[in-house]
Amino acid sequence: MEEFHSVDLLAFGAHPDDVEIGASGILAKHSVAGKRVAICSLTEAELSSNGTVELRREEAKKAGEALGLVGHYNLQLPDRGLTGSPEQLVKMVQVIRQCRPSVILAPYFEDRHPDHVACSKLVNEAIFNAGLKNYQTPDHEPHHRIKQLYYYFLNDIAKADMIVDISNVYEKKMDSILAYRSQFRREEGQVDTPINGPTFLSMIQGRDQMWGQMIGAQYGEGLVSPRPIKQSLLV
Repeated sequence: MEEFHSVDLLAFGAHPDDVEIGASGILAKHSVAGKRVAICSLTEAELSSNGTVELRREEAKKAGEALGLVGHYNLQLPDRGLTGSPEQLVKMVQVIRQCRPSVILAPYFEDRHPDHVACSKLVNEAIFNAGLKNYQTPDHEPHHRIKQLYYYFLNDIAKADMIVDISNVYEKKMDSILAYRSQFRREEGQVDTPINGPTFLSMIQGRDQMWGQMIGAQYGEGLVSPRPIKQSLLV
């Protein structure tokens, strides 16, 4: 298993490019602020209609550079095979225990892509197992409890519990998305997909502008919390 580094914020996605679509502005914002951020993709998207695993690895590296990540890890679980088996969960628990993040991001639990939904569920289960002192992993990492889990949006939208102003890092977000040229640019020899057509990137930008407008900013990213968020009215 590859070596993981301690981080402040860890974002999970089913495929390379998932986090970039939904939460790369948040990652870039925290990286610029001096926080250590990383992405962990569960699969290498080997069943994608366009591109190759090797190309996606190169694109993920380029996207990570745009965002200032300390790492973009990949567990190499089977694409369209996220079953939540004990073997899959223990790998995810090891990532959490080795990275020891305060905050974890996961895909929103309602989405057109079954892998995004499965990833959301598995992250929630892995977080729970990571906090169990007597849950053993192959390398015997100590248990770890995070402070907060948030869900980010991919193909859909719902009421956000929190909106983060990403206006000053929006160029970094778009650079990270466009690093996946094989997925978002329809080129000769490729097939049409829901994300390489003329409207998908416009939808992402429009959604970010809408969330930004809600908080008086140019761009924002919305998050959902599974638990009440502690807030103060004055300070």
